[in-house]
Amino acid sequence: MGIFDRISDIVKSNLNDMLDKAEDPEKMLKQMVLEMEESVNKATLAIANAIANEKGLERKIQKNNEEAAEWKQRAGQAVQAGRDDLARAALEKKTICERNIADLEPLHAQAAATTAKMREQLAQLKSKLDEARARQSTLIARSQAAKAQKTIAQSFSGVGSDAFSKFDKYEGKIEKLEAEASAFEELAGENTDLEAQFKNLGTDQKIDDELAKLKAEMAGSK
Repeated sequence: MGIFDRISDIVKSNLNDMLDKAEDPEKMLKQMVLEMEESVNKATLAIANAIANEKGLERKIQKNNEEAAEWKQRAGQAVQAGRDDLARAALEKKTICERNIADLEPLHAQAAATTAKMREQLAQLKSKLDEARARQSTLIARSQAAKAQKTIAQSFSGVGSDAFSKFDKYEGKIEKLEAEASAFEELAGENTDLEAQFKNLGTDQKIDDELAKLKAEMAGSK
């Protein structure tokens, strides 16, 4: 009954726990179904052998019944012929056949019960296998969807924590450069105004000198 115990272990095992430990749940599911199919095939072969054994015992019982009836008939013929010695020998053969039948019938009954039980177990196992096959496609689809969802979530997680922080960093650098450029422009503008003032100052003095000279000349001409 090791074959049936093997399938029973597969069917009764904690599938969720097995799948959690598996690196590839899809591969694990396919492997489990393959194991169940192989075990069902072995169980089917075992039942075929059990049925063959049952039928063999049945044929032996039938043969001994036929031989017992034949020896009984021969014993009657011997009695009619006045051959009690032959009749006795025929009855001894009949007794041997009946003893064989008595020995074989319990074995046949046990074999028939075992075969019936194995048939019932195999029917249940085939039903479980059909259920596993049906669930396999659904579980694989769920696994693939979960993988896709995980990949997307990881992608968003990476963008949120890393890429955006880099954007913020570079934005800060750009703002700093802009501030420095503005400061240099402001300083450059102050220096230009200062130089212009000094230039204007020299120009105003020259004009004042020329104005004073002109006034002096005009006063002397009078």
